[in-house]
Amino acid sequence: MRLALLHARYQLLETVRIPVAVVGSAFFPAAAMLFFVVPFTGKDPVGATYATAAMVTFSVMSANIFQYGIGAAEDRAHPWDPYTRTLPAGPTSRFAGRILAGLALTYLSLLPVVVIGATLTEARVSATAFLLALAIVTVISVPFTLLGLSIGYSMPSKAAIVVAQVVFFPLAFGGGLLSAPDQAPGFVEAVAPFLPTRGAVELMWAAVGDYSVNSLSVVMLGVWVVLLAVLAGWAYRRDEGRRFS
Repeated sequence: MRLALLHARYQLLETVRIPVAVVGSAFFPAAAMLFFVVPFTGKDPVGATYATAAMVTFSVMSANIFQYGIGAAEDRAHPWDPYTRTLPAGPTSRFAGRILAGLALTYLSLLPVVVIGATLTEARVSATAFLLALAIVTVISVPFTLLGLSIGYSMPSKAAIVVAQVVFFPLAFGGGLLSAPDQAPGFVEAVAPFLPTRGAVELMWAAVGDYSVNSLSVVMLGVWVVLLAVLAGWAYRRDEGRRFS
């Protein structure tokens, strides 16, 4: 655990030294709040609450896919990464440190969304619901962390940037993050339960409001976690085999 915290501290310091990396992950969700949520649903307490929860999910997905996808790919191109992978400590502490640092940055990226929702809209949640939503953020970050690691360990940084962008927007739109609950276009409602973004946002909606989670969405979220864990593990072992065998 001590080594994991040391790696997390290193990752955080490295990221904070480039402020645009921190600002970037929070920009799109905050901009979506200002341009779409505030003017269209800001006066509706229920609608604003659900929309803010959706933007929180949007922010979690953005932070993790880009942070791990691009970050891991860039790390692999630096000499420090191959060196640390030859040390006898093994990969567990480095992985744990990266995930802890990523989780801290994920929560940091949520601040603008939460502040905008609390001050510029009628969104309101109880203290219990707020704490539950904070806990669920950790849960829903898992599939997007694994997706980011799969991208980062399977391709070079230039390709990872493109793939992360290509994957991000279809998942956000197809999962119904840009629509009110159960009010997305028909084809989105048909596809959404099979995407990890839908299960994630439904858990957030259930935490902050009176929303009944679709069991298919939650089951598929679990399926995605398993599949992405296998894919991330395969990508890591493949990269290690190519570079160190």
